[in-house]
Amino acid sequence: MTFEELKQQRSCILLECISGSKAYNLQVPTSDTDIKGVFILPQSELYGMSYTPQVANESNDEVYFEIRRFLELLEKNNPNILELLSTTAQNELYRHPLMDLVKPADFLSRLCLDTFAGYAKAQIKKAKGLNKKINQSYPKTRKPVIEFCYVISGGQSMPLLEWLYEKGWRPEDCGLSKIDHFRDVYALYHRQQFTTAVAFKGIFSGENANDVQLSSVPRGVDPPGIMHFNKDGYTVYCKDFASYWEWVELRNDARYQHNQLLGADYDSKHMMHTFRLLNMAAEIARYKEVRVYREDRDFLLRIRNGEFSYDTLLEMAAEKLDQMEQLYAASDLPEQPDPALAASLLIRIREEYYVPKKH
Repeated sequence: MTFEELKQQRSCILLECISGSKAYNLQVPTSDTDIKGVFILPQSELYGMSYTPQVANESNDEVYFEIRRFLELLEKNNPNILELLSTTAQNELYRHPLMDLVKPADFLSRLCLDTFAGYAKAQIKKAKGLNKKINQSYPKTRKPVIEFCYVISGGQSMPLLEWLYEKGWRPEDCGLSKIDHFRDVYALYHRQQFTTAVAFKGIFSGENANDVQLSSVPRGVDPPGIMHFNKDGYTVYCKDFASYWEWVELRNDARYQHNQLLGADYDSKHMMHTFRLLNMAAEIARYKEVRVYREDRDFLLRIRNGEFSYDTLLEMAAEKLDQMEQLYAASDLPEQPDPALAASLLIRIREEYYVPKKH
């Protein structure tokens, strides 16, 4: 089963809903329409060698879960699946009568504390990642190895480039040899120390080098300098450099510009969803229901509009997480859903769909 085949066999669709911001009542003029749903495999494909757990279009704006996968995730209290099952009637595009057998209240449990909080923490992490990248700035040219090299001078370390400048030496006229038992530490020599010509390779091979390079050094001559290459620091820098420019290339420019206009040094949309998830989790503990349509729209959109500082939001989120733990500790929700329920529902739905009762 592919997404295109499912669209051609709409009789296999059991549930189809508007999802995302429009289902949450958090839409803005630029919001897209996302669709999520549930389908059931044709009987012939179910009996075959393959199984299709879910299908989606190329942009991932429309996602459909096969009924078995849907029930598996529901049993795990997956927030996306609980939201789909609890979508308000006004956002349901189609609902097969068999879906009435699957009731959100039958699956709600203390697992929601971990799943909703886990999703919320993931949103904070994503917002933190943007916070870090907005406050980073890397030129398009990566720093060379030599900027991570230092020499001992006067009992202290100093940047190699400064040391070479003071001596009037060029890096390509220098040679390095390893010092035993000292990691990333090298004896540094210069051609003018030798009365005969020496073929030093230089400190590194070029601007794109990822390490220093060694030269063959004649014996019996003391090095004028001891050099350390901060290889660990260079590795971290290269990783951050690559990550930053990958983010620049792949980032959602509309969202980035939105955050820039707000003057927000974090992804305000991720933080909005953090609080949506935390509030929904608290409502599950209090009222034993998943409230997809957000009555707290004004507060959540204030977050999206950058009205709170990043640090303030982190403090508020930490406070809400503490409150959630207290709510779930006092709740009489079961530890987890009945493990037999999903299995019995799956059997009944397949039986009634594949072999409808005659009236």
